[in-house]
Amino acid sequence: MQAVWRPVPRAVPRTAWHAMAPGTVLELLDSSPEGLTDDAAHQRFPDHDEGADFRRMGVLRASLEELASPLTPALAGGAAISASIGAVADATIILGVLGMNALIGGVQRITADRALNKLLAASVVRVVVRRKENVTQLPADQLVLGDVVELVAGDAVPADCRLLEADGLELDESSLTGESMLVTKTVTATPAVPVADRTCMIYRGTAVAAGRAVGVVVATGANTEAGSAIGPEVRRGADGVAARLQTLAKVTIPVCLGAGGILLVTDILRGRPLGTSLGRSVSLAVAAVPEGLPFVATVAELAAARRLSKRGALVRNSATIEALGRAQVLCFDKTGTLTEGRIALRRVSDGASSRWLEDISTVERRVLAGALRASPLVDNGELLPHPTDRAVVDGARGAGAYPDDGKEGWVPIDETPFEPSRGYHAVLGTFSDGNLLSVKGAPEIVLAQCTRWRRPDGDVPLEGTAGRDVERVAENLARQGYRVLAVAERAASDRSDLDESRIRDLRLIGFVALADPVRPTAAAAVAQLQQAGVEVVMVTGDHPSTAEAIAAELNALNERRVMTGTELDTLDDEQLAAEVTTVAVFARVSPAQKARIVEALQRNDRVVAVTGDGANDAPAIRLADIGIALGERATPAAREAADLVVTDDRIETIVDAIVEGRAMWASVRDSLAILLGGNLGEIGFTVVTGLINGGGSLNARQLLLVNLLTDILPAMAIAVRPPPTITAEMLLAEGPEASLGAALTHDIYRRAALTAGAAISAWILGRATGTLRQANTIALVALVGAQLGQTLVVRGRTPLVVGCALVSLLALAAIVQTPGLSQFFGSSPLLPHGWMIAAGATTAATALSLLLQQW
Repeated sequence: MQAVWRPVPRAVPRTAWHAMAPGTVLELLDSSPEGLTDDAAHQRFPDHDEGADFRRMGVLRASLEELASPLTPALAGGAAISASIGAVADATIILGVLGMNALIGGVQRITADRALNKLLAASVVRVVVRRKENVTQLPADQLVLGDVVELVAGDAVPADCRLLEADGLELDESSLTGESMLVTKTVTATPAVPVADRTCMIYRGTAVAAGRAVGVVVATGANTEAGSAIGPEVRRGADGVAARLQTLAKVTIPVCLGAGGILLVTDILRGRPLGTSLGRSVSLAVAAVPEGLPFVATVAELAAARRLSKRGALVRNSATIEALGRAQVLCFDKTGTLTEGRIALRRVSDGASSRWLEDISTVERRVLAGALRASPLVDNGELLPHPTDRAVVDGARGAGAYPDDGKEGWVPIDETPFEPSRGYHAVLGTFSDGNLLSVKGAPEIVLAQCTRWRRPDGDVPLEGTAGRDVERVAENLARQGYRVLAVAERAASDRSDLDESRIRDLRLIGFVALADPVRPTAAAAVAQLQQAGVEVVMVTGDHPSTAEAIAAELNALNERRVMTGTELDTLDDEQLAAEVTTVAVFARVSPAQKARIVEALQRNDRVVAVTGDGANDAPAIRLADIGIALGERATPAAREAADLVVTDDRIETIVDAIVEGRAMWASVRDSLAILLGGNLGEIGFTVVTGLINGGGSLNARQLLLVNLLTDILPAMAIAVRPPPTITAEMLLAEGPEASLGAALTHDIYRRAALTAGAAISAWILGRATGTLRQANTIALVALVGAQLGQTLVVRGRTPLVVGCALVSLLALAAIVQTPGLSQFFGSSPLLPHGWMIAAGATTAATALSLLLQQW
């Protein structure tokens, strides 16, 4: 059951809780530090489930929505006309294809939504809740206003809460604000309005990094800051496949009607009865419509979606696949997307200069040794509770530094733990030369207690020029977005206890700089995207210098610039649309500004994909043409807004998704060439032979049989498989224009000419050696054989396609040679010479197709 905002004694805006004292908040919520009674909590639940994470619809409704295809009205109208003139079987076949298409698409949507709901259910957060005399654990979605929750380091915040107690509390709010640095929290009311400055509030979707907290729930579900970021449903434009199908329909339907009209005029001029002439022309027009056309895209998208699901990408709607293939701009969030979403040691400074951790010398390694000595004491390999300390220790050890480097026999004696109000961590240790006091903490705190600096060329007083030089190095690192810690030491007396009064007369030995590291695979993924013609744009709430450094490391700048949220606000929509194509990095941006960026790119007619994992990404994800929630840690807000949910932490999965989108376009191109080229060839053959002979050639039922044997099975087999011999690099060069532009037009015309030529030649030879009915049957076999032969030329290395072609040929032989069945379709069993004529025409068309393809 989803807890929702319930009425309270006074109406309180969501943005007002942080300005109130804790007692006022408790009074308004009719709560206490011990929490609600069970009865009060029960009364605050709604009587029914008011909304779900995803819309839940029946198969019928989902299937009906899938009928929104450009050819649906034409095919439905054709079925009605066929039924009106007595061709009930023809109408049934057409409607059956439409129903199958809609059913498969609807089932795919329902299946994807259910799978995504299961994914969310598996990651439900449980939280410790005070309910008067009892302390219990409840799922986060059962919290109500006034519940008092207890949180410790490592817990996810389950709802928006006003803090009642905070002990050394630091939160990771990157999922909400985009800031990768930890935020210190207190219980003191904060009148500041920006979410990032409300230090007495903790918000749903963020995480406790250090300390403990007790808070009272003031907002749940959609009424939280994260929930409100989801925004309203955005109606997106028609996708590329639908647009191209509509264009093809505008050409195909008039051609079919025109062919029927030509036969009608010809028959009337020959004196045939009007009813007979009208029935034959209408049957030809209806039968010539490619019934499988709307089915191709759905089947191709469905197959690609299933392949992606096995690689960690869950597609909520199969149409998203083709949109991925059209993506032109991909907007990445930095924190947790291009980066690992955790703090790590990146640079080390001796106070005069700084080096990357991978490039440090002996001098910087001594700084790391001092940082290790000033880190918390742990026993038996226990995990350090604070992520900053973990980052320093892991980074230093990875660089080959140890606490006793230069201080042989060093052993810790006592420590003063880090607290936000204190700003440092101090450890007293002893080694062969006596006691040593080591301190690590905020530069402004530690430097104030330093009197000397261990400069590379020797100790100097930390004053005057030396003091300014040291401060300049620390400031430069901070401006680049690093979290900077100063490391200092001094010889200590023989006292074995440590208190704050001893933190003085220190000697600075250097700085360590921490930041969120780039994912190892990010650079290769960005390079692949750029190779595919997809422009990469970083959109983050982090510091501009940090974001620019990350973009440079990924080779994503490409002579473009950095724009901040402040600069963005000075531009109106038209100005932003003009500037947005010159920007590689948007830094210090809010959720609303992210949405403006997406709109500006779309105003430049760009197909925009947006990735992210935080609630702050949700508005832009929902607005984008393709919204992608990336990573196992994606917040519910991001998942609910997304079209594609990547269930692992691999950026390469996005590249896989784009490759699948491009492969889908290539498969659709081959399938459409089969459908449209084959049907145009059938129309050409029927019109030519109809003009030559007044008795006509193939009837509507025979044409539907041809479509069934050449379109449904082989075309669908091609649609569900990517080209077998094409590489990922080649697929990245595919796309709407490359796949469905001139290449498709050329394939359609070539297939139509070869199909019509084979059938006409076979019909002429059959007419010369037998009856009209025998000639029509030979032409029927040649039509099917020529199309299947050309299909094998295109995809002969795909076992499924070969299998479908063989099944179609065997089915054709069985229908033609079975007397009763053959008569039902208006044919007659063939003699050996008839099969030889059809086989010769098929072989010639196939060989010519192979030569033209190689040419």
